[in-house]
Amino acid sequence: MDEKFAPNEGKIVVGTSSWADPGFIKDWYPQGMPAGERLPWYAERFEGVELNSSFYAVPERSSVRRWCEVTPDGFTFDVKLHRLLSRHSAGLDSLPPQLRDGARTTARGRVELTPELEASLIREVLHVLEPMADAGKLSGLLLQLTPAFSPKRNDLSELEPLVHAVRPHRLAIELRNRRWALDEQIERTMEWFSDHEAAFVCVDAPPAEATPIMPAVDAVTRDDLAYVRIHGRNVDGYLHGKSVAERFGWIYADEELEEIAGRAHSLAEQAEEVRVYFNNNRDDDAPTAARRFRALLGQDPGPPPEDAQLRLA
Repeated sequence: MDEKFAPNEGKIVVGTSSWADPGFIKDWYPQGMPAGERLPWYAERFEGVELNSSFYAVPERSSVRRWCEVTPDGFTFDVKLHRLLSRHSAGLDSLPPQLRDGARTTARGRVELTPELEASLIREVLHVLEPMADAGKLSGLLLQLTPAFSPKRNDLSELEPLVHAVRPHRLAIELRNRRWALDEQIERTMEWFSDHEAAFVCVDAPPAEATPIMPAVDAVTRDDLAYVRIHGRNVDGYLHGKSVAERFGWIYADEELEEIAGRAHSLAEQAEEVRVYFNNNRDDDAPTAARRFRALLGQDPGPPPEDAQLRLA
């Protein structure tokens, strides 16, 4: 099926925010599929994926090389940066072994992010990603900031050393505190993103104004990239869920996907490429919604999951 492009519209790439979530393994991949076959199977159905495990630990360079080898030409990755770089709490064991000795920790064993450690960690991340960049499969980097990072206590200028250090790779930044997008602050936020050529991450999320959840603000802050993350609309789950699946689980209705498709097309009229990633990661909610979304856009969603079930039978 041919993709439905408006005149001069950029490419829309659709995928999910992981390929190895427990729910995917339980409900989406064919039962009994070996772990090493999951990514190639995923890549038959999508053109891109977010690498999520890199948020928790820097991957091995050999793993990065293998992921490139088992995916087809044209398949690309957006790599989530280490949680310490995004101002989340991190233990010493999340760091590469060679960086642990010089790291300072709090009384609770949390690593302190010093300028020296930040620079060293970025260099290590970029080093292990070299095979992906060399293969032309590194779409960009994603910085998913903690909700505690807010304009009341922080300034976006704090991110500038990282922004400069990761160039020339594309960088998308997800703010998770709605104060960045309210009142007069939103103009300052977008000005900073544009000035520093960082892609502002647009979201679809629960409409809960009494929480820090970011509102659905669409913006293109660099010409070659618009970035969208789909978090589900489960207000109660987001506020009270104890697990990631409980917080982000959501089965999108057709009219909700049509609404998101309209947003994606609008962004594609302003950017050369739009990356849309489904993060409603309970059971197989995300890949199922993403495949429906691809079909809605007029893209070929690839072979249905049941075909693979038959092949393994």
